[in-house]
Amino acid sequence: MSCMALLLLASFLLPASVAAAGEATEAEPASRYDAALAKSLGADERGMRSYVLVVLKTGPTRVPDGDRRKQMFEGHFANMQRLADEGKLVFAGPLDGVDGWRGIFVFATEDIATAKSLVATDPVIENGEMVAEYHVLYGSAALMQVNDIHERISRESP
Repeated sequence: MSCMALLLLASFLLPASVAAAGEATEAEPASRYDAALAKSLGADERGMRSYVLVVLKTGPTRVPDGDRRKQMFEGHFANMQRLADEGKLVFAGPLDGVDGWRGIFVFATEDIATAKSLVATDPVIENGEMVAEYHVLYGSAALMQVNDIHERISRESP
């Protein structure tokens, strides 16, 4: 077969094979769809849900080094653990401190007023060490499983 004939044949076969592969790939996610899991995570038809993202920033009152500061941060970590155990806090973590941004919370609510009431229970907020900024976030409902997965892969408690 000539080179031109091979190119012509390939130009007909390649699009057909790509289309067939695409159909198999598109069908696969639908076969893996778990309606019960999606419902339990609060997922919409795209597998997404709304959260509130809280950015913790340096506040007006730095608590001086010493026992009071140590107790405040122990309370901060205990509060995060309590909220995570209750299924309200789905993700938390420190930031690098650039521009006073010190940490984030992601709450399993789309209501900023609810998130504000949860954040108000944190000792770093109560003491003015940090202030909070609130944003509605639309993201994967799979984030709801992060705490469970983290417990299974962490050898030590934070």
